Amino acid sequence: MKKTFYFLTIIFASMSIVACGSASKEKSKKSEAKAENSEWITMFDGTSLDGWRGYGRTDVPGAWSIEDGALKISGSGQGEAGNKDGGDIIFDRKFKNFELTFEWKVSKGGNSGVFYLSQEKEGQPIWKSSPEYQILDNVNHLDARLGKNGNRMSASLYDLIPAVPQNSNPFGEWNTGGIIVYKGTVIHMQNGENVLEYHLWTDDWKNMVDNSKFKGWEDFINAGGENQEGYIGFQDHGDDVWFRNIKIKVLD
Repeated sequence: MKKTFYFLTIIFASMSIVACGSASKEKSKKSEAKAENSEWITMFDGTSLDGWRGYGRTDVPGAWSIEDGALKISGSGQGEAGNKDGGDIIFDRKFKNFELTFEWKVSKGGNSGVFYLSQEKEGQPIWKSSPEYQILDNVNHLDARLGKNGNRMSASLYDLIPAVPQNSNPFGEWNTGGIIVYKGTVIHMQNGENVLEYHLWTDDWKNMVDNSKFKGWEDFINAGGENQEGYIGFQDHGDDVWFRNIKIKVLD
């Protein structure tokens, strides 16, 4: 009897060790997955405007709202920031090297933009210091026919470098967008493809700016300022535009 009891004790002990080992491995896997997911910062979760504020102000302009899990700017139909309580918004934290991903869609003829490395200076609009990822209905907005070689079409570096290929979806349909900034190298992405690349703070960058409408804009030429970092912003251009699934990964 004693031998039988001793034998059973050994079996149960072995089973407990195996079970604990499996649980420990499962816990480790969950911790690793959580760590991997935590690399991405959710800037907008579809339910709250926490972390966002108007450019040059402490609150969120009333023209910005949440609609069906998306961040929406309600257009005034009167051009840039024409709404009574409109204006551009920024996420209240500066970023240096990062990968930003988001989804966007526009109303018919819609126009907006995503700003990055923006500086916030009193009396100066955000676009004076910030490169812009263009958001546009390429078919119905006049901007698509202006500029040079399509450099005002969606995902372009606004008025400087066209997005190629031009693969945006029509108004009313969602697009995926992305921006990578890493030690001066910038990549724009649209619907799963890299559509342009350029390099900030180089002679080529300065020459390109000098031959554009941004000539002489020192804060634009030196995007990111002294520390080469800045805010992420979304533009109120007077049209209905939606954003969702806005996430960022710090690459430092």
